[in-house]
Amino acid sequence: PSGGGFFIYHGWGIFCLTKAEGSWVGDSTQRAFENCGFTRLAREYGVALVDTQDDTASRYDCAGLPIEICDAAMAVDFMINLPVMKGHGQTYVTCALKNNKGVIPNTEKRRFHSLGLHKPIAHLNTVCKNDFIVVDALCGDLDYEEGGNPVVSNRLFAALDPVLCDTFVANEMGYTVDEIPYIAMAGDLGAGSTDLSAAHVRHLNPAADAGASPKPTGKARSLARYLREGSACSSCYAAATRALSRLGRGELGALPDTLCIGQDYKGRSGAVGIGQCTQGFAKSVPGCPPSATAVLDYLRKEVL
Repeated sequence: PSGGGFFIYHGWGIFCLTKAEGSWVGDSTQRAFENCGFTRLAREYGVALVDTQDDTASRYDCAGLPIEICDAAMAVDFMINLPVMKGHGQTYVTCALKNNKGVIPNTEKRRFHSLGLHKPIAHLNTVCKNDFIVVDALCGDLDYEEGGNPVVSNRLFAALDPVLCDTFVANEMGYTVDEIPYIAMAGDLGAGSTDLSAAHVRHLNPAADAGASPKPTGKARSLARYLREGSACSSCYAAATRALSRLGRGELGALPDTLCIGQDYKGRSGAVGIGQCTQGFAKSVPGCPPSATAVLDYLRKEVL
């Protein structure tokens, strides 16, 4: 779960294809490559695999906000972004713009969360630009970034403008641009347009089912009320949300008023926290990030 995509670059008179990706903080890109079949495909077709977690990075002025971007991403001549259309516990929608987080190092991923995600995502896209976008909307989870509640849509679509792409995606998922702040922010910074009325949308093979597009269930939003989030990394927040989704109604009702989570709680005290950042609390789920199972077990054994 992260960003990145395929990057095509030209060198020595031939076109070379590279798959670059960086998993979220606390997970292994190499394991994802293996589990998703990319390691085998790379051997079979001679595609280079770049783990941006291990890549060097350079600092760029991204419309007034300095951001470190992995060198492998900035070295390409043509970048193809391959996001999945899906939900996200903190930003509600993740697609082309947010997928670019896969080309920044882990230190920046943590900083993005400390800055509130929306602003740095918008600024990143002023420098790390996509030349072509292919969105996987085949079977995404419209509530959680880590999956578990797949919604079959059987759709693929392409775009040239990442802001317009994400505006379209938000609309398809039942959100307004105002509900996903980084989309309008990126548009205001010149990364693209949010004006769907001026877009030329061409359907190559319209779906046989002309009904409304699938929408999120709203479950992620309803569970968020149990968390007091302060600059939490996506991996930690997703684990907490997944654990809460496993609790029964009676168990949820027995939880304390708030479960604190995120970098803002480092060095602070409190009642119950989730993750290493809350280790100063009276009760704290260990791990950076803890797994959903670890959070669930801890809540049931130590809190409920």
